[in-house]
Amino acid sequence: MHVEDLRWFVVLAEAEHLTEAATALGTSQPNLSRSLRRVEDAFGAALFEREHRGLRLNPYGRIVLEAARAGAAAVDAAQHRIDSLLDPQSGTVRLAFLHSVASSLLPDLLKAFRVVGPTVEFALRQGNSNEIAQDLESGDAEIGITAPRPDLERFGWHPLEQQRLALHVPPGHPLATRRRVALSAAANEPFVGLQPGFGFRRVCDDLCRAAGFTPRLAFEASDLTTIDGLVGAGLGVAVLPSSAVRGSESGAVPVPLAGVQARREIGMTWRLGAELSPVAERFRAFVRARAVTST
Repeated sequence: MHVEDLRWFVVLAEAEHLTEAATALGTSQPNLSRSLRRVEDAFGAALFEREHRGLRLNPYGRIVLEAARAGAAAVDAAQHRIDSLLDPQSGTVRLAFLHSVASSLLPDLLKAFRVVGPTVEFALRQGNSNEIAQDLESGDAEIGITAPRPDLERFGWHPLEQQRLALHVPPGHPLATRRRVALSAAANEPFVGLQPGFGFRRVCDDLCRAAGFTPRLAFEASDLTTIDGLVGAGLGVAVLPSSAVRGSESGAVPVPLAGVQARREIGMTWRLGAELSPVAERFRAFVRARAVTST
């Protein structure tokens, strides 16, 4: 029994006449009869009472009719959703992104893409780098905006921007007047940082380790904007990407970090071996081209 058999059954059940139903379906009576037989064989029961003027649904048939209508509607809805996803003009891009790009890079990308793809929709998922990798593995996301670089044996990667790192200090802090500062100068300061598991937390820990100290954390937050706000309130200092808290009114003062390694690379990633939907491929190509023209 196929889905089409259930569709034909609905037409026959509503017409209760074999000839009329076959005409409405544009098929022959023998074809419709064979289709009905497949449905009845699948359910193991006759679904109509045969009368000299036509057919009449019996109690089993009424049960099947209710299920057939619901099933056909569900299949139609699923097909519509798949067609929408496969449409490069109006499909849905499943996109996962870091918390720290939510107020800067991501809005810029979406705004620019809206110009060329105004009917495309986005299913957005926000998380840390590990969660983004899991979303890509499971298929919940097709493309990710993340940092640091993922495992390049499993994921594709295209760099988007290099973010200069700065030491954010409270207003009036002795380091606030510096044009540039070595991270080691903050070794004795309380730090506000991200919770363990975030990719940028590892970046900060590695930078502090290279500077010869382990940061003393006053608080661990889940997003960079909160960290910047707490620094502005005087809770401690923090290492932050300069563009991640764009437009902040916290009062925190960013002081550029000395050292050529004091940068964070943000990039676009996708799972190798997984075929992207046409609309996701269109978005990936757009982001790649935009990154090239902006460099």
